[in-house]
Amino acid sequence: MIFHVKLEKAEDGWIVAECPALPGCVSQGKDEKEALENIKEAITAWLWAEDQKVVAGLAQTPGQIPLTVAV
Repeated sequence: MIFHVKLEKAEDGWIVAECPALPGCVSQGKDEKEALENIKEAITAWLWAEDQKVVAGLAQTPGQIPLTVAV
């Protein structure tokens, strides 16, 4: 998947990375390279956390078979 991110230099000199498509998905780094590496990890964690919310509901729905699909 491809996500667009915004980079912004903070007052303390760190680079803040934000993924606008995923509310609250923000990270930072000492430089642009580190900020991009960290936002990739943050995006993965954000998606996993949202999926876990859904998985909890699937297990309680009669007649549905929860499956895992890799993309």
